[in-house]
Amino acid sequence: MSVERFVVVGLAHVRSGWFTEVARWSTSGSAPIEFVKCVSVEELRARVQSGRPFSAALLDGRLPVVDRDLIASLADLDIPTLIVRADGSPTDWKQIGAATSLPTALPRHELIDALAEHARQIAPAERSLIEAGHTSLPPAWLGRVVAVTGRSGAGASTIAAALSQALADDPRNGNDVVLVDLARRAQQALLHDARDVVPGIQELVEAHRSGRPTTEQVRRLSYAVPSRGYRLVLGLRRSADWVTIRSRAFSAAFDGLRSAARMVVADIDSDLEGESTTGSLDIEDRNLMARTAADLADVVVVVAQPTTTGLHGLAVEIHELRSHGVPGDRILVVVNRAPRSARHRADLTRAIADLTGAADLADPHAGPVFVPERRTLENVHRDLARFPSAIAGPPKAGVTAVLDRLGPRLGAVPQPEPIAPGSLGHWSEEPGEATS
Repeated sequence: MSVERFVVVGLAHVRSGWFTEVARWSTSGSAPIEFVKCVSVEELRARVQSGRPFSAALLDGRLPVVDRDLIASLADLDIPTLIVRADGSPTDWKQIGAATSLPTALPRHELIDALAEHARQIAPAERSLIEAGHTSLPPAWLGRVVAVTGRSGAGASTIAAALSQALADDPRNGNDVVLVDLARRAQQALLHDARDVVPGIQELVEAHRSGRPTTEQVRRLSYAVPSRGYRLVLGLRRSADWVTIRSRAFSAAFDGLRSAARMVVADIDSDLEGESTTGSLDIEDRNLMARTAADLADVVVVVAQPTTTGLHGLAVEIHELRSHGVPGDRILVVVNRAPRSARHRADLTRAIADLTGAADLADPHAGPVFVPERRTLENVHRDLARFPSAIAGPPKAGVTAVLDRLGPRLGAVPQPEPIAPGSLGHWSEEPGEATS
């Protein structure tokens, strides 16, 4: 007769006494546990991805690798996480996805009770994955997202700052707008003359790795820009620092930012390539921040210059955004340094429509809106002065029009719809008698 037991994979500090005790209980049979010890997080990941079913993961809360991303990756494999917390640790492990936390002393009965509540026993011959479900609930309220992108030299960072100022002036946003620099080669710190480069996006993500900061704590990781009315979250200090941004922690950080503001304006890269197009997970991780913002944006503003290369880059970028899953009618085209002549602007509108094939699409892009050339912009950046209405007004009007027309974007992933029994017809054993 097969005997079911809990198959537990463990990862702990080398001097953790409880790690040895659990192994002893497993060997002696004093607890219905098969304990699989791992000496590194790489070994842990290899074991859980091998296809072998595990009842739970027992992790040492003192290890720096035990964070939101590791817990979420285990949850994706239907493996609940039990954390042996450090004495005096303020971390609320349940809040970041763990099934429960246990004391450092780890009494045997508490471990068995926790396994009985959160895991299930596995028969020796069983090869199927554990059938436990995990649901990640988003915050109850999230601010809207406007992503601003453009090819190098198009002026996207300037438009993002000007748009943030105009949105902050809108009473509907309650003077509660945050500009976050998510570009790998971040420039908002330079454009805002930020003498301190800490805190920034890296600190915001780090704060969400092993906890859920309060709204006030999130706000303290941004800088107020009183002259323009918005707050600023600085970007990466070096372009190579993208390797420190983990996907689960960044998603939680972005949601935390949205829960702390009515409107989030994200300055993002134009590169959205991922594994599906390049075959490289590294490239997808490198573009994580831009891809996430584009996925969640209510409006994506694409900035281009009225030149041959500028318009070509615009058409390519709109195509890439559509391929990424951004609805065409949520893409707003902004032509920066545009000519003032109505005839020239009409020619640009026709050229953009021809290049993007807008006339043949069911969901053509919005715009273009035109931002004229201003020779005093360098002085505006240098003095951190307010942008002229001719710079900030057109993008804000275009964004507001799209938001008012379409409302918030509910998500890029379609949700399942309930089907009433019998509504899809039925099958008959007799040929030719199937109905639909």
